Amino acid sequence: MPWTARILAVSALLLAGTAVPASAASPIDLTSGFYVNPSSAPASWVASHSSDSRASKITASIASKPIAKWFGNDANIGTSVASYVSAADSHDMLPVLVAYNLPGRDACGGESGGGAGSLGAYKTWISSFAAGVGTHPAVVVIEPDALGDFDCMSSSQIADRNTMLTYAVQMFQQKAPNTYAYLDGGNAGWVAASTMASRLKAAGVADARGFSVNVSNFYTTGQSISYADSVNSGLGGGAKYVIDTSRNANGSDGTWCNPAGRRLGVTAQVGGGAEMLLWVKTPGVSDGQCGIAPTVPAGTFSPDLAVRLIDGT
Repeated sequence: MPWTARILAVSALLLAGTAVPASAASPIDLTSGFYVNPSSAPASWVASHSSDSRASKITASIASKPIAKWFGNDANIGTSVASYVSAADSHDMLPVLVAYNLPGRDACGGESGGGAGSLGAYKTWISSFAAGVGTHPAVVVIEPDALGDFDCMSSSQIADRNTMLTYAVQMFQQKAPNTYAYLDGGNAGWVAASTMASRLKAAGVADARGFSVNVSNFYTTGQSISYADSVNSGLGGGAKYVIDTSRNANGSDGTWCNPAGRRLGVTAQVGGGAEMLLWVKTPGVSDGQCGIAPTVPAGTFSPDLAVRLIDGT
């Protein structure tokens, strides 16, 4: 049933005085599963390399699975986002999007720098992003790593970042009513849970659905649940959280940038110990010119990295 029909059905129940569960109009209930992006980086690689011996393995294990789509510094961000969520809606599926455009992003790691040129530019961009989602059902992860990079930032930069994140949360609250928005909360091996809870509060998490953990990292689902529960305790226990399971089946070896021996985790699902388990990071996309991919820039798909994740090598 298309999401518009679902909303009409809920509205009819309300008008009839019938009790409707609080979750009845959630983006999960308004759709029939997670959207598989036919133009994801692995899918695009397979389409261009169909005769490659690795193509069938990558198709079966990665390209055919629901993966979040990341959006960066796009002058036409509203149109780009609207096109993507509309495509998902046409299949009655739930899209997962990542907003990744903060000025000075990846301040500590340094491999994925860039972002909007100023605080004002970011506000314009994120407002257009949220407007592009509009009333479509969606899940949005807001600015991975944004609250973990503070050791590399000045107090004024941190204050500006909190201003931008708070504004981002407000934009989704105001302009995207059928979206679950999650501020990123780092991972189990980075920032102490109590510290992360304080940072999330300062960034406006109270106006979001909750927070995400383990984005682009490798900690097991169990480790991530334990960490997220501790963060949530520091928030008073009212937030929901999602976990990136894209590369976490073998856990972390303590490094974050293209380590060997990692493996694909469970694919996107509702529940699993969190509100959702998601593939936020695209498996096979490089973390940077490091680890087992020293010549592959951050954000670039590598079939060799993809096959290593499939095989766990």
